[in-house]
Amino acid sequence: MERLLPQLALDLSEPAPDNLSGLFAAGVEDLRLEIGFGGGEHLIHEARKTPSSGFFGVEPFVNGMAKAVAAIEGEELANIRLYDGDAANLLDWLPPQSLSRVDLFYPDPWPKRRHWKRRFVNAENLARIHRVLRPGGVFRFASDIPSYVDWTMIRVLRHGGFAWPAETVADWREPYPGWPGTRYEAKALREGRRPAYLTFRKI
Repeated sequence: MERLLPQLALDLSEPAPDNLSGLFAAGVEDLRLEIGFGGGEHLIHEARKTPSSGFFGVEPFVNGMAKAVAAIEGEELANIRLYDGDAANLLDWLPPQSLSRVDLFYPDPWPKRRHWKRRFVNAENLARIHRVLRPGGVFRFASDIPSYVDWTMIRVLRHGGFAWPAETVADWREPYPGWPGTRYEAKALREGRRPAYLTFRKI
């Protein structure tokens, strides 16, 4: 954490460079963002599987960040940059139409009604996500909390800038292609909660 994280951490005190690909040690062709990567299972899997893509990973909790840093060093991954603050700040920092995909998996559901206003999916953050996605870019959301899934569907479709291309139940009940799973998801499945995997496309 002391040696490698400063090299991987994004500095938002300076404007974003014109060429974001230059932020990565490896040459990358497109850029993706994962908000709240937890233990980093999916982030590391995707970076390993797609070395031609650059990944921004956001996680405010130290334990999750430490696991990601250890995995990045152990696998010598050169296509990940990290940020440990509020994802909204990073979304504001990124240039318009700079990302091909934004992932938000198992965010804090804030299950009590009086706390719903704290959920990450809201009109302001959806506007931020829409701004940074390039045309045709994808916003993916997974949750095992039915009320948050419904909440997200309503707000994303209300935004008007996203299409939901699902045609069958399998399109949102089956995990994404190549999905590695996460420890949180495994716990949810053990406890009988069935996740939903939503995919929205910028229009």
